[in-house]
Amino acid sequence: MNDLTKRISVKIGNDELVFETGKICKQANGAIYAYYAGSAVIATVCCGDAPSEALDYVPLSVEYNEKYYAAGKIPGGFLKRESRPKDKEILVSRLIDRPMRPLFDKAFGREIQVVPTVVSSDQINTPDIIAINASSAAVTISDIPFNGPIAAVRVALVDGKNVINPTFQQLEQSSLDIVVAGTRDGITMVEGGAKEVSEEAMLSAIADAQPVITQICDAQLELKKICGKEKLPVCVDTKDYSFIDPIRDYARPLVQNAFFAGSKVARHNAVSLVKAEVKQKFADVLSAHDSSGVVFSAMFDDLEYELLRASILEKGIRVDGRTPEQIRPITCETGVLSRAHGSALFTRGETQSLGVTTLGTASDEQLTDNIDGEKSTSSFMLHYNFPPFSVGETGRLTTGRREIGHGHLAQRALDYVIPSKESFPYTIRVVSEILESNGSSSQASVCSGCLSLMDAGVPIKKMVAGVAMGLITADSTYSKYVILSDILGEEDHLGDMDFKVAGTEEGITAFQMDIKIAGVSPEIMTKALAQAKQGRLHILGIMKQCINQPKSEISEYAPKILTTRVASDKIGAVIGTGGKTIKAIAQTTGAEVNIDEDGTVTIYGKNNASAKQALEMVKSIVEEPEVGKIYQGTVKRIMDFGAFVEILPGKEGLCHISKLARNRVNNVSDVLSVGQVVPVVLTEIDRAGRLNLSYIDAIDPKKESR
Repeated sequence: MNDLTKRISVKIGNDELVFETGKICKQANGAIYAYYAGSAVIATVCCGDAPSEALDYVPLSVEYNEKYYAAGKIPGGFLKRESRPKDKEILVSRLIDRPMRPLFDKAFGREIQVVPTVVSSDQINTPDIIAINASSAAVTISDIPFNGPIAAVRVALVDGKNVINPTFQQLEQSSLDIVVAGTRDGITMVEGGAKEVSEEAMLSAIADAQPVITQICDAQLELKKICGKEKLPVCVDTKDYSFIDPIRDYARPLVQNAFFAGSKVARHNAVSLVKAEVKQKFADVLSAHDSSGVVFSAMFDDLEYELLRASILEKGIRVDGRTPEQIRPITCETGVLSRAHGSALFTRGETQSLGVTTLGTASDEQLTDNIDGEKSTSSFMLHYNFPPFSVGETGRLTTGRREIGHGHLAQRALDYVIPSKESFPYTIRVVSEILESNGSSSQASVCSGCLSLMDAGVPIKKMVAGVAMGLITADSTYSKYVILSDILGEEDHLGDMDFKVAGTEEGITAFQMDIKIAGVSPEIMTKALAQAKQGRLHILGIMKQCINQPKSEISEYAPKILTTRVASDKIGAVIGTGGKTIKAIAQTTGAEVNIDEDGTVTIYGKNNASAKQALEMVKSIVEEPEVGKIYQGTVKRIMDFGAFVEILPGKEGLCHISKLARNRVNNVSDVLSVGQVVPVVLTEIDRAGRLNLSYIDAIDPKKESR
């Protein structure tokens, strides 16, 4: 450590989380080298030279990236270099973005880019948690205005105990895997999956995370005292906006009537008409003071914010007329696509998801190559599509960070109930097509995905449903608050919390919470989880009325997969010299045949007939000849004294000339020909292991004398 390097650490578990600055990346606005045991991250933050035009959002981008050299690996592919972000990198970028974004001041106006780079991975400790904390520390010590810091930990539930920042090995044994982020004042984000954990277990894990988060925040603040830069100025708007007050007073009752006009489209159209009317009435004033229309539009946004929250807090009535606990009307339908392996249409209010399940073979598995370990495969995938027509707009059909994040959350929710590969050896892909959206489309994807899996005949362990919760608070003391079930898009946008919970009747399988205020109390969290459980059970009840158990048979259009096991000493016989036998089976039947080292044979047939034919061929190879059994044999050679007939692959027996007919046969070729398939009965296996066959006794068995 040179004289310029400043360092601070905090003990977490058995190791120190260390923040260093001053040695590397000195041209960035802020830079941190953070390490925990053998994993390390360089996090930098830079901002633009000047503010952009007035924005109603924070122009923040987070680009988490993992270098393969961090784990001593060379990237795959032709180029052998890191290229486009992997899904995991995008998901971690979202984990960093979400708790930090609300703490930047919109008035700062400059583009901000945070780049956390994993440069060392011991493949024991997860680097994403280091990256979140390093990113916050980099911004905290920089000259960029920031109302942080934030900190994050991962919590696992191993053998009934909460473990902070578990290792990869501990995560494999855990029934809970959540990332908890927050400030010194409270929790602001939670995301993760679970194996049917209770609401009490989830609350316990979050509670245990808070003291450690506070410690990490304190360490960042201490580092800021030592070497933090003076913050850049935030643009102070000194303009006189009093001209908008009479316009607001005139528009308020009109917006009040329009904003509670029923459906999403009806509300939008009604508010648009009010905007046009007010704009025309005050055209002269707006032309003189707000030619761009920015202040005018912001005024309408503020009115919608105030009216929505006031109605909920004072009357307990939401914009669509529901009470806080009420779930929108739900309809479910399965089998909506005739050729898909499984399909379901799930509609909740104005949010609609078409779930489609496709079954594939082992060759369809998803291969992942991350720095966490060796290449791995996944036999379950869930993809989420959000086309612009779902919200009545035009636009490009792309897969962005939002689609990847929502799909990952829905996949986590269903992952626990997917059957093991041993019991159901199919690759499963679920696609959620969002056809209509007005809030909670990721949780609609959980529901449609579950229903489509059942329609496809996938023997899932239990049914899963999801619901999105919201929060409206009166003030920072939470003297009055209302928790909302099944939130609308407006309630997400204008509310204080977006809280998604998915699970079975028994417990939680996926959890995501984003809070836009300083934090929430344990009381609010407990009530929200209890209300979410009520909503989840209600939705599950409706789903069960549509389909209450998986179909007993998979679709006739799905590939057929059959399995059997052969003795280890028979594996070579199934494969054959140079794979000749197994290739012949595939060529004859059209099925794909794989055999593992333990003797497990998996057959992938295009249809049931081809799979069964291949299975019979495999069984015939390993089958031992049985005296008295009739076989369909192939004549291989004809001799003067008889014919050699193959009754099983590689197993030939002699059918003596005397066993070809009841009367005398002069020439074997008078009865049989090479290549002919004939029935023969195995009459004897002699002491030398030779097989003796009879043709006549197979086609004309001797009748017992009376």
